[in-house]
Amino acid sequence: MARTPRKAKRRPLLRFVLRWLFRGTALVVVLGTAWIALYAVVAPPTTPYMLSEGRRLGDGVEQVWRPMEDISPHLARAVVAAEDANFCLHAGFDMDAIRAAIAEGMSRGGSTISQQVVKNAFLWQGRSWARKALEGVMTPVMELIWTKRRVLEVYLNIVEFDEGIFGAEAAAQHYFGISAADLNPTQAARLAAVLPNPRERSASSPTAALRERAARIADGAATIRADGRDACFAR
Repeated sequence: MARTPRKAKRRPLLRFVLRWLFRGTALVVVLGTAWIALYAVVAPPTTPYMLSEGRRLGDGVEQVWRPMEDISPHLARAVVAAEDANFCLHAGFDMDAIRAAIAEGMSRGGSTISQQVVKNAFLWQGRSWARKALEGVMTPVMELIWTKRRVLEVYLNIVEFDEGIFGAEAAAQHYFGISAADLNPTQAARLAAVLPNPRERSASSPTAALRERAARIADGAATIRADGRDACFAR
């Protein structure tokens, strides 16, 4: 009796594995896209990093969601000036900033606000190729679905301004005892100046170096307002 060749037996198994691998990948893509689309209209209830910090601190974190209408436009411009001056001009990746970061040996960050939103809202902290790959795939998807104003709104509500202090409202209350809507240009620039190292800087007790950084940010905010680089989020 003739034996069935081993290669013939392996083919159905290989087809089965490939079929389920394809289906699994398709399911992940669909669910990931749906998650991104959901956050285009629904405020993220929390983030993986907030959950992690809440467990580490033991008593949770401080964060109060505020729509863009209830956040000072001074803060919106200051944060863009500090973190991503070309925010309105790119589609998720600032290639000039990336090339500059590579040229400097990656000693400076090249991530845009859009990339930071993807990392903070959907992914995990830390440096890994897996996270960067997912960030690279999810950022253009988010940019296609969300408006720029929505990207900045989410960023301003989930970014960390001090240990356990997340979002513009909690930060304004924590540092100045006022609401995010009432931040003046100086306060806004100081809040933006604590980024991206909020645990090593204080907006309410600024060092001379932080005051200088805040002054540069305030100038940058005035510049992007004058040249129209705030057009995608300002009203």
